[in-house]
Amino acid sequence: MRVLLIGANGYIGRFVADRLLADPAVQLTALGRGDDADVRFDLATGSPGALTRFLDAVHPGVVVNCAGATRGGARELTRHNTVAVATVCEALRRSGCGARLVQVGCSAEYGPSQPGSSTAEDAVPRPGGPYGVSKLAATELVLGSGLDAVVLRVFSPAGPGTPAGSPLGRLAEAMRRAMQSGDGELRLGGLGAQRDFIDVRDVARAVHAASLSAAQGVINIGSGRAVRLRDAAATLARVAGYGGALHELDGSPGALRPTIGHPRTESVGHRVDALGHHRADALGHHRPDPLGGRGERTDSEHAAPAAPHPYPDGCGSWQQADVRTARDRLGWRPRIGLEESLADIWMEAACRI
Repeated sequence: MRVLLIGANGYIGRFVADRLLADPAVQLTALGRGDDADVRFDLATGSPGALTRFLDAVHPGVVVNCAGATRGGARELTRHNTVAVATVCEALRRSGCGARLVQVGCSAEYGPSQPGSSTAEDAVPRPGGPYGVSKLAATELVLGSGLDAVVLRVFSPAGPGTPAGSPLGRLAEAMRRAMQSGDGELRLGGLGAQRDFIDVRDVARAVHAASLSAAQGVINIGSGRAVRLRDAAATLARVAGYGGALHELDGSPGALRPTIGHPRTESVGHRVDALGHHRADALGHHRPDPLGGRGERTDSEHAAPAAPHPYPDGCGSWQQADVRTARDRLGWRPRIGLEESLADIWMEAACRI
């Protein structure tokens, strides 16, 4: 089976490439903007005609699209997440290769969910920000294209390679800095949100399964269990061997929730908002998020001022996937637990100490 992988240099794309290369039945060709792609092509600016000619020459049986952008303004997100997918769909319609399309979507397409609920694929999407809107528009283009296509809505990916601008990446980097500087206290904000974390290697397994299946439509890829960021922070501290105190800042700068872990009183320490907001220091001065940024572009896949909406990813306080469709139609189940994912995130962060 010949597979064309778009976005092989991104966070998810790298693991998808590894998974596909491990299958002896797969012949993989990588298309992207980077120098290390087998074929250089920019979906955001390239024409459908040019991509069609390439498809007719390579004749893949499956096209996997992991490309996109996670940050930027509405115009940039639309160009990289929506226009790019329109180019892929139009090129596949024109081509005679008859390839199946596996599109990697995201849970931001759903927007906020009712706390305690599991979001199934038939939920009405109500994205809470431009990123989710741009990805939802891409999904609608795929579903309306008439192609043999499936969209995998990936919830919150974690594990090795996690971007430093993601919530878990911020936590790991903040802990690394605290341990490196000997701070016995780490003050964290934005930990009330609950997210469905799924290891990126399990995501890659799902993409591989979708490539081989005949399933169409939308399929959720998640763990099926929401985890509070404060619980993830406590697990990360245990994995890292951080013996200091983790204080949780509540919604107002300077206010503290009860200590997570072992109480210590030495110093003010580091202050970080896991969701990307600014926080005030003990004197009331605003400091930028020391980790900077809300993520990284994923097409190879900043700290903003405090926003009125407490969840800048547009997903509200709760997200949890209903993953029964993935089990029934792909034969897929998650295998890697969050603690292992966090251990791998910490291993990479510790290498920077």
